[in-house]
Amino acid sequence: MNIYVSNLSFHTTDEDLNSMFGKFGQVSSAKVIMDKVTGRSRGFGFVEMPSEDEGKLAMTGLNNKEIEGRAISVSVAREREERGSSSGGGRSGSYSPRGGSGGGGSKRW
Repeated sequence: MNIYVSNLSFHTTDEDLNSMFGKFGQVSSAKVIMDKVTGRSRGFGFVEMPSEDEGKLAMTGLNNKEIEGRAISVSVAREREERGSSSGGGRSGSYSPRGGSGGGGSKRW
């Protein structure tokens, strides 16, 4: 069972998550998600437990429990959505450092 844990303290480690959930059964993996740029925790993580019964027990026992001054939220993790090219936000055409998308070389000011 894959479990999503949010509202974690920024000091929570993978080992902390493993320990929290380990009280309810076997933990296959526990991972706090880190920001790629800063290297700091993003405040959420994922825990995998092989037993669905133990996973449900852990979710019930830990959801809304205060850990390091924060009430954590625990739920079943959803499958990650695919990020296709139709999600918008991308550029079309050529990029110009002048702020336009091509065109002549005359100055605007």
